[in-house]
Amino acid sequence: MNAYDVEHAQGMHVVHDGPRQASPLLLIHGSGASGASWSPVVPALAGRHHVLRVDLPGCGQSPPAASYDVPEQAVRVAAHLDRLGLGPLTVAGHSSGGYVATALAEQRPDLVRSIALISTGPSLGALLPQPLVLRVLLGPPLGPLLWPRRSDAMIRKGLRATAARPVDIPDDMVAEMRGTTYRAFRTALRRSTEYLAERSVPERLTSLDLPVLAVFGAADPRWEPSSVHQYDVVPNARVEQLPGVGHLPMLEAPEATGRLLLDFAAADR
Repeated sequence: MNAYDVEHAQGMHVVHDGPRQASPLLLIHGSGASGASWSPVVPALAGRHHVLRVDLPGCGQSPPAASYDVPEQAVRVAAHLDRLGLGPLTVAGHSSGGYVATALAEQRPDLVRSIALISTGPSLGALLPQPLVLRVLLGPPLGPLLWPRRSDAMIRKGLRATAARPVDIPDDMVAEMRGTTYRAFRTALRRSTEYLAERSVPERLTSLDLPVLAVFGAADPRWEPSSVHQYDVVPNARVEQLPGVGHLPMLEAPEATGRLLLDFAAADR
C-alpha cells in the first residue's frame, strides 16, 4: 500500500497511510533513521488504522532543529497531532523513538492512549558494547568524515550490523537516511542518553498508568535482550521477545511485529 498523503508541517515531514477515519496509530523511528524504517509493517497496519509516520527533526526529510532534547521533540510531535485534531491514539516507537513516545505521554496524556516500544532500551545499564562497524562509521574521529561520503552499501552494512538475521533494507529507508545529518544524529543520540540517565523508561511508564507493549529481539546486539523484562514492573505491560531477531524487528520479522502491534492496538480500544 502506498502512502496517500505527505505533509510538511510544524517543521516535520509526515506520511499518512490507511483511511483517515480509522483509528490513528503513530509510528516514531529511532536515531538516525526516518519514518521509512517502518515501511515493511505499514501495509498490514494501514489495513486497519490511519497510520502516521513522522521524520523527527534533522532526520529523513524533516529540517534540522535548534534543540534535539527528547521532551522538545515530543512537543513538536504533539503540535502536529493538535493541528490534525488527533488523540488519544496508540504510539509506537522503535529504539530511541520509544523515548519520544514516552515523553509525549508524560507531557500530553490526553494525546496518548497506549504505548508500544520496539527495541527500546529500558535503562543505560542494559546497553551492550556496540558492533565495531558502527563504532567506526558513527563515532569520532572517522564518523564526521565518513558520514557525508556514505554509499548505499555502507548504510546497509551499518544497519545490518544491528540485525541478527539476513535482512533486506528498503530503498526508501536508505534514501531517507541520507537526509539525516551527522550533527542531528549525534546530538539526538546524546539527548536520548541524557533522557534515559535521568530516569529509566519503566520508572517513567509506571507513573503514567497506560497500556504498554514492549517488544525485543531475543538476539538484539545493541541492548541486553533479557533487559526487556525490566518492563515487567510496569502495570498493564505486555512483554514479548522475538526468537532469532536483533534490533530491527520491523525489518527482520515484519509479519510478527505487525501482528503484535495490531493485536495490542485492538485490545486497547
